[in-house]
Amino acid sequence: MPLLTRSTLQSHTIPGSNFTFSAASIQGLSASEYTISTITIDTSGSVHPYIDEIEKAAQNIVTACRQSPRSENIMLRTVEFNSALVETHGFKTIPTCDPANYHKIFTAQGYTALYDATINSVESLGSYGRSLYDHDFDVNGIIFVITDGGDNNSKRGASDVKASIHRLRRSECLDSLLMILIGVNVQDASLSQSLERFSKEADFDHYIELADADPNTLAKLSRFVSRSISLQSRSLGTGNAPRLTF
Repeated sequence: MPLLTRSTLQSHTIPGSNFTFSAASIQGLSASEYTISTITIDTSGSVHPYIDEIEKAAQNIVTACRQSPRSENIMLRTVEFNSALVETHGFKTIPTCDPANYHKIFTAQGYTALYDATINSVESLGSYGRSLYDHDFDVNGIIFVITDGGDNNSKRGASDVKASIHRLRRSECLDSLLMILIGVNVQDASLSQSLERFSKEADFDHYIELADADPNTLAKLSRFVSRSISLQSRSLGTGNAPRLTF
């Protein structure tokens, strides 16, 4: 964790919210357009058996994004959530993200504050996106929420998640927005139904369900996430989000 938090990122508070996040100084940015992305990762106690594979997937995502021709135009924020939410690192350009720093950074413990974590990711991306837009940057966004369970510890509800997403879509500070919910190791029918219902109620663009969390499955997940970020970046300026396939 110290390697990721030791940076020059600036702290931000979202107006009317208790949420905070960090991000690169706008004055120090060199490109004219950015895709801002957030990966929101469930690290509740049930994730413990495959937490190392989750970390490896995060490393692979950063590695792949660094190899993208659009790497200079992509910014990434990573957060983990269980009973609380912890920002692994705030929005920073992909070339400044080091895959080696994603080693032994997550701690699997506690419950699943899925709704609160999603709202934090949406409102943080919206706040930073607005700042970029107001400084004449072209910007779009993509958010991944990865969980192996339904919510059991949030202060907010699914309707609040939907309201947060809709406010961001209506704000017109983003060229386009993609919201993707990913269920990992979903082996119970009731959990599958719960996550699919949340995806529809909150108005995610996609719900992807993985039946296990073995190395091959999570490697495929990391390829999907990195490819989706790259496609969203390439779509910047069109006003439309790309079609995604898993």
